[in-house]
Amino acid sequence: MPSFLKFGPALLVSIVLLAQAAVLRSAMHPEQIPPSPPLSQLTHSLGPWQFQRDGVIEKEVLDILQADDVLDRSYVTADGKYADLYIAAFRSQRNGKTPHSPKNCLPGSGWTPLVEDETSIDVGEGAPIVVNRYIVTHGEDRDLVLYWYQSRGRVVASEYKAKFWVVADAMRYNRTDTAIVRVIVPIDKDTRDSDAAQRTAVDVVKTFYAAIRQILPQ
Repeated sequence: MPSFLKFGPALLVSIVLLAQAAVLRSAMHPEQIPPSPPLSQLTHSLGPWQFQRDGVIEKEVLDILQADDVLDRSYVTADGKYADLYIAAFRSQRNGKTPHSPKNCLPGSGWTPLVEDETSIDVGEGAPIVVNRYIVTHGEDRDLVLYWYQSRGRVVASEYKAKFWVVADAMRYNRTDTAIVRVIVPIDKDTRDSDAAQRTAVDVVKTFYAAIRQILPQ
């Protein structure tokens, strides 16, 4: 990314200008929406992780999300580890549909962030991917959350960069598809061992990353 885009105001202005150009271009040419299988086809078992159940998302929530496809699934291991995997896929953002950031959704659901940073994960594909890491609390419960935005095989943690790349892809390829991927692991109430929860979450990402990348448009 050009160095001037590292500054907040310049980045915002650049995104606005690029967005205007992208809208003009998309108005002249039909958007290219790549075919992709339904998220429900994601493998039910991989490595030590076995499918437990599909989550139920209420219609009111789906109406707010406006995603074209959603997966909310829990996995467990034989030794008692648990993780929730959530993917919301957007085939097009032309009509204003866009991923809802956990930065807004989690506090709106009553979860308070205790830690907000980024972490690198080696998924075996050259350079590590960088994802957001949250530790959130709700009453006596604490969860460790990893999430990122993914489009065309590109993993982005920053929301600003994700928006920039959507605009750039709209201009170059006339497509605006993207997805948000989130892994949640509960932190043990007795030990409060967030490091153990992070190791579990990272293991989920490492185990499922290739399968997730394969099911999302490249």
